[in-house]
Amino acid sequence: MTSTTTALPRPDGTSPPPRSPLVEWLAVLSVMLGIFSIVTTEILPIGLLTSIGSGFAVSDGMAGLMMTMPGFLAAVSAPLVTVATARVDRRLMLCAFLLLLALANGLAAVAPSFGLVLASRVMVGVTIGGFWSIGAGLADRLVPAEKVGRAVSVIFSAVPLGSVLGVPVGTLIGDAAGWRTAFAVLGVLAVGVLVLLLLVVPPLPPTGTTRLRVLGGLLRGVNTRFALLLTVLVVLAHFGAYTYVTPFLEQVTHAGPTLITLLLLTYGAAGILGNFLGGSVVARHPRAGFGAAAGLLALATLPLPLVGGSKAGAVVLLTLWGVAYGAVPVASRTCFARAAPDTPEAASVLFTASFQATISLGALVGGAVVDRTSPSAVMALGGLTAGLAVLAVWGWTLTFRAAASPAGGHRGGGARPAGRRP
Repeated sequence: MTSTTTALPRPDGTSPPPRSPLVEWLAVLSVMLGIFSIVTTEILPIGLLTSIGSGFAVSDGMAGLMMTMPGFLAAVSAPLVTVATARVDRRLMLCAFLLLLALANGLAAVAPSFGLVLASRVMVGVTIGGFWSIGAGLADRLVPAEKVGRAVSVIFSAVPLGSVLGVPVGTLIGDAAGWRTAFAVLGVLAVGVLVLLLLVVPPLPPTGTTRLRVLGGLLRGVNTRFALLLTVLVVLAHFGAYTYVTPFLEQVTHAGPTLITLLLLTYGAAGILGNFLGGSVVARHPRAGFGAAAGLLALATLPLPLVGGSKAGAVVLLTLWGVAYGAVPVASRTCFARAAPDTPEAASVLFTASFQATISLGALVGGAVVDRTSPSAVMALGGLTAGLAVLAVWGWTLTFRAAASPAGGHRGGGARPAGRRP
């Protein structure tokens, strides 16, 4: 029996033609796979850092620029693309960014110099900022209203899947066939997703814009500022350390390529678990869930220089680390969304820009530390930074309670957090 869904009213008052449930979910899947391919491409150098660095005779810190470049460009392009492409069909823009991603991976696969690898990472950064700014808010245009919640979950599942599986799988391919092959495979994946997107995603004419002044207005809200602070601290702690986890495992744990791949797979499996556990907690208590993830991240990275010399110790702490970080993207996004419930696209842009900027900063700071000290120092610094995030959650809680109290409720409007309760 063939069924169709009721046409969804668009924000501009028009309705798209009815589509079968299968095509609807294939459209959602295509957006999810696009984000998955982007996230995996972004973090792939983590597992291949030493291989790429040795291939071009550059230090681990210099190789870490492969993480710094896309994060910085994504942070800049996220708000700019949202504003500059306000009148362009969203499906066309998604396809354009996937094509750019395929070209970037192809360039990395054949690059004769490290400079061209970095050029490819610039292209990746523009893709991240552009695709995320558009794709993250498309669920309500692809499925009926009663299915939007599930569609959002499917789309954002690409974050933990790409983050926690992309590195070990990419590392496995790189170890077996060379790091260039890993980038080539991702280029093919991007082309395949582009074709699927063209086949199943309907035309998506623009329905509204997010102007720069709206983003500036959100930053005046107390809850938005705390969401931003927590995101910066936790992502800085994670990527400042995790970008250089492969050198740590090689030099401190004395793990070979096969064991490193297995350890990263263990981390990945724990991250998927953390995503589901964290998602259930964050849905009810986003602030507390964010704080718990930060605390677990600190517990995993701070003792790593002491315990990580043992293979068993490395397994235990990487497992805790995976669980902790698996909850971070959904916690950050939820805090931004709760802080700005009336402007979801603007909240998505702030989430994307802050997350990506801090990935870049974390890789840069971690690279400077690892070149001057050791991978162990990077792990300890990451743990201390995560500990600061726990203190920030405590401060956020006190601020909210003070604003919600009868005395705080009469402070002329400036003390009460903006938006719904986080």
